[in-house]
Amino acid sequence: MEEQLSLKSMRIFFRICLLASVLVLAGCASLQKGQEGPRFVAEDTSRTIDLTVAPLDVWERIRRGYAIPNLNSPLVDKWTLYYASHPDAMQRMATRAGKYLYYIVDEINRRGLPTELALLPFVESAYNPAAYSHAKAAGLWQFIPSTGTQFQLKQDWWRDQRRDPIASTNAALDYLEYLFDFQGDWYLALASYNWGEGSVKRAVVRNLAAGKPTDYLSLSMPDETRNYVPKLQAIKNIVADPERYAVVLPLVDNEPYFVSVKKSVSMDFHVAAQLAEMPIEDFQALNPSFNQPIIVAQQDHEVILPRDKVDIFNANLAEYKGELTSWKIYQAQTGETFTSIANKFGVSEARLREANAIPAQTRNASDQALLIPGPAGQGISLAPSGRSASTPARGKPADRVRTHVVRKGESLDSIARQYGTTTATLRSLNNMKGKTIKPGSKIRVPGTGTRG
Repeated sequence: MEEQLSLKSMRIFFRICLLASVLVLAGCASLQKGQEGPRFVAEDTSRTIDLTVAPLDVWERIRRGYAIPNLNSPLVDKWTLYYASHPDAMQRMATRAGKYLYYIVDEINRRGLPTELALLPFVESAYNPAAYSHAKAAGLWQFIPSTGTQFQLKQDWWRDQRRDPIASTNAALDYLEYLFDFQGDWYLALASYNWGEGSVKRAVVRNLAAGKPTDYLSLSMPDETRNYVPKLQAIKNIVADPERYAVVLPLVDNEPYFVSVKKSVSMDFHVAAQLAEMPIEDFQALNPSFNQPIIVAQQDHEVILPRDKVDIFNANLAEYKGELTSWKIYQAQTGETFTSIANKFGVSEARLREANAIPAQTRNASDQALLIPGPAGQGISLAPSGRSASTPARGKPADRVRTHVVRKGESLDSIARQYGTTTATLRSLNNMKGKTIKPGSKIRVPGTGTRG
């Protein structure tokens, strides 16, 4: 009996030792079962984190959620040095990322995925939602058209959801989850995101047939894919310890930056930006998926706004006295030309062609939907500062003086298009005899209620 107890105790002790060994090695990348040969791995990826203290910002949340084994290789060293030696570029990417990171990290945490995935758009698009590659990949996550369609990202005349920060993030995480389940390894899953799961699987089969290891570093793959995971690891290294690499990461608060706002009426893109009192560039950065200058209510479209702009948007919308949209949608009939349609709606043929990206050599307009431009955004009157959407103004709203500073390369025509007006209106408001404008000069735009 004592001998049996002793044997049982030894077995328990052995299991405890084995479990301890596994825990010690858990932070290290390991060779796949039955494989031999050299492989670059991290010596130690473990971190001590005090989970009783709330993370200071989103960057800290990302660091706490690292779960992909570190990769150590000469290519990782090369790309870490590269990014660290370009701190201004790194900071620009990180600043762009600040608009989207909270949503992306929150969704990653909700799914229980490694937070390294939040850094993937650094590699894919430099966190530019309007990025477009030679392979026709678009958006933060660089979906090609076919993969975007596979993951229910709409790509039509109105929108390209590959550029939508919310829709594309959800689709990208769906895809990455599928790839990890398919490959059983995060390195191979990431390689598949770049090269395609079929290509990676065929490379694995070739190595198996040749008796070679089948881990990421042992596969034969294109240079872009060979550098893909090392680039991600390099970004991970810098985010893990930015001070070490003399990189300053901008503060990204641990709270939502944007919200989606449902629209019940159609409106011009630039009018929506004005109602939110946002520069058109900032509004575009959150709503890059729209292909047309109008946001159509019937298409069930939502706009994305910073949290602190929602009440402003709603209050200004309640006070708005002008036309919300300057565009009509017209279905061209058989036999119609662009000239006849332009004459029908009282616009120039050049403006009609420009609005619909129609080349000059195309004559027949039959059987297609056309956007018909017209004036909008005139007489915009914004809600007084501090008014909430629940307390709309009464009586006639006061006019607000609005000016536009001319930028290099702009013309009176381009400014008129930006504000949904005509050059004649701009010339009248500014007592201009001609159309010449100089960079740096200020001109009044419709809605000022004042003439010079």
